[in-house]
Amino acid sequence: MKRLLHIGLICLLTMPFAGAQSFPNVPGVVIDHLPKSSGNYLGSPSIVILPDGKYVASHDIFGKGPTPQHTHVFGSSDRGKSWQKIAELDSLWWATLFVNKGDLYLFGTTKEYGRMSIRRSTDGGRNWSSVDEGYLSTEQGFHCASVPVQVFKGRVWKGMERNVPVTSWGNFQSFVASAPVDADLLDPKSWSFTQRLTYHKAEWKPGNAWLEGNIVMNPKGETWNILRVNNLEDDQAVMYRVSDDGRTADSTTVKFIKLPGACKKFNIRFDPKTELYYTFTNYALPKHRVYKRERARNSQVMLSSPDLENWTIRGIVLYNPDVEKHGFQYVDWQFDGKDIVIASRTAFEDGMGGADNQHNSNFLTFHRVKNFRKYRTPDEWKSLLEGVSDFVVLK
Repeated sequence: MKRLLHIGLICLLTMPFAGAQSFPNVPGVVIDHLPKSSGNYLGSPSIVILPDGKYVASHDIFGKGPTPQHTHVFGSSDRGKSWQKIAELDSLWWATLFVNKGDLYLFGTTKEYGRMSIRRSTDGGRNWSSVDEGYLSTEQGFHCASVPVQVFKGRVWKGMERNVPVTSWGNFQSFVASAPVDADLLDPKSWSFTQRLTYHKAEWKPGNAWLEGNIVMNPKGETWNILRVNNLEDDQAVMYRVSDDGRTADSTTVKFIKLPGACKKFNIRFDPKTELYYTFTNYALPKHRVYKRERARNSQVMLSSPDLENWTIRGIVLYNPDVEKHGFQYVDWQFDGKDIVIASRTAFEDGMGGADNQHNSNFLTFHRVKNFRKYRTPDEWKSLLEGVSDFVVLK
């Protein structure tokens, strides 16, 4: 019987993707794998549930090996128990999967700090429009991540950044892209872009950069962009308000909030049943805070908030005690009835030398959090939350 490692209350069926080696000790279902000897690593996980109930997941490839800056697409017709590769797209990077008006899209950039780009599939992800059909900018230098593409107020929304100059990391100017839901999303004329806001490093002491914004609608019906803050404290996020027509970002509304794990990428979604916002973060658990917190990615913690500003830790859902070579990061996820389904960029032992490090992931994995509204930290991990005093922790 295959041994399941670090599963908590998550349903983690371990079945190999088509034609691939099995990895029985890796948590979750392995969707894709690259050994570190390839010189390439898996990034930008994204997942979506199609109108017919099938799952689609994607990731890009980074590193110094062959075929970087491509995006691979996988499909599952059995609710994530097995996966098949269905497409490979060149000139696509940092992309998010989303569905609008029955069609499937990937929205990202053409390359690292390339042009804004969107691709469309009308057959569930097997065939895609060409890169030439979906350029949304003539400029280069754009940055994003597989953050949610949200649909509300009759518009499609996504947080973006531009890194200027691109010769160094962290010069991120934040802005929001949006388009009417009924528009041709491949037509650049359909899109509106707010002005680009600069992070004031000297004035805003908690960090030195903002990036990977989440567009959300707060309980008052206002549109906000909530971003991770690159800092040493691991608990600072920042937010600013966006106009309902998607044309203006209000720099006077910038405010910092405390969100556990917010110095690393997170995705926020709203659960209408409980009227709570949910997210997952790489919160640095007390045991591991002696390590560089931006690189502490060995845990995934589920959180909720009634108002986007006050967050409660609901439980640890993924964990490995090794910080240097293990990580579950950049997760994208979706509500699936009483469950949550997750795509993770995972660094884990593979019998081939393991991951290059916790950041340079060698797996894309799928996970299911069963009955997420009642989820609590498994007994074997509860001690890891001892000493957490800055946030409410559900027992």
